[in-house]
Amino acid sequence: MPYIPFTEEQKIAANSVDLADFLRLRGEKLESAGREHKLVYYDGSGKHDSITINGSKWFDHKNQVGGGAVRFMRYFYGMDFQTAVQELLGRTVTPLSHSPPKAAVREEKPKEFKLPEANGNMRRVFAYLIKQRFIAPDIISYFAKRHTLYEDKEHHNAVFVGVDEKGVPRQAHKRGTATFGKSFRQTVEGSDTKYSFAHFGSDKKLYVFEAPIDMLSYLTLNPENWQDHSYIAMNGVYENAVITALETHKHISEIIICTDNDEGGIDAAERLTDILKEKGYTDISRKLPEFKDWNECLKAENGVEALAAVPHRRKEIYYETLSELRYFRCSPDRIIDRLSKTLRNGQYRCLAEYALAASAFFIGGKNENAMFDRLKSKLFNEYRAYSDKGKTTSKQDDLKNAYKAVTRDLRYNQSRTKEEIIQTSKLLFQLADCAVRCETEQEMSASVISQEEAREEISEAISFGFG
Repeated sequence: MPYIPFTEEQKIAANSVDLADFLRLRGEKLESAGREHKLVYYDGSGKHDSITINGSKWFDHKNQVGGGAVRFMRYFYGMDFQTAVQELLGRTVTPLSHSPPKAAVREEKPKEFKLPEANGNMRRVFAYLIKQRFIAPDIISYFAKRHTLYEDKEHHNAVFVGVDEKGVPRQAHKRGTATFGKSFRQTVEGSDTKYSFAHFGSDKKLYVFEAPIDMLSYLTLNPENWQDHSYIAMNGVYENAVITALETHKHISEIIICTDNDEGGIDAAERLTDILKEKGYTDISRKLPEFKDWNECLKAENGVEALAAVPHRRKEIYYETLSELRYFRCSPDRIIDRLSKTLRNGQYRCLAEYALAASAFFIGGKNENAMFDRLKSKLFNEYRAYSDKGKTTSKQDDLKNAYKAVTRDLRYNQSRTKEEIIQTSKLLFQLADCAVRCETEQEMSASVISQEEAREEISEAISFGFG
């Protein structure tokens, strides 16, 4: 695209566009989440709803990145800066007034939080949770007596309430009790996501779940002295409520992450673990349900067919690619040539192999082979699939930038100090990681295409009467 000299006013106006309104016009699906909106989308790895939007600001809770409208267009749609600004300004760029940009931004008043009106009884909620979800009646009664679980009057939803340190309701999540049709879930408008449905006991343990029903299911499966421990449901994969709970309950020092045994739950567990470690918590463990989630485990206990755990395909492919990398003795004078050829031909696995071998060459001394294996283990241990969800173009850009950094370093640092040798090795290690990520993305895309072709073949067979 030809360069367009946007004015500062145009750049600010583009970056201030209300993303929720803009994305709806593009046909994207948005769901209300308290004071914010969640973007719901699908890719080769399934359904995602980790991106929250508030006005022109957005944040991807899985990948821990966010920003304004322009950055969103580049991050989510893979656009360059010029295209992103044009899209946000309505494609045709016209002279804008020089009035203060903030005057054009729509200000939304925070919506008041109000609990849904309670029904006179909890018959439908009790029936749903006991008969359909197999939750123990005494567990339901415990939370009902504390008014953190009740039935709303209008639609007879189950309402799970999050309260603050003083017991004041700050958040509520509604869950449909209908046994047919699509299940209904909604966070009540005005909810403060720093709070969530929880129980706090006297000992040091905190068990973390994705949803209230997962939490209740676990308590049903593990009833012994359960009130001594603490439990919290995140209502998805957002860590705000967990962080607040730890800050306000200083006696908690051990965190057990019990998120689902699927891609979203695995990513959430790794991301939350990293966040907690950054905050100084060290006693963190993972408890995986045998089936997809804890309620599926409870169903299996009651003789009902349960949904199986879902493998994390992206992680599997990354690890498989990594395991295939083989050591070979590096020739220093051929490093750039080999890296260049493999990058140009899109041979990402070979590129990763060469880059890692070169990294081992610089810091391995007489034990290059052993160092190569140590670097592979380092890649294995440090990989986080939750931070590997960008578009293919974005990953290819990261790879090209890593390659440029390596070649620049190799060409201009012929005589290296010890520190410079370590830096060269780090750059090559980063290049290897980028290459494995690109190979992973390529495999993921090929898998999606294969599935689509299989579906088309089945559809054609049915249309010709062979199904």
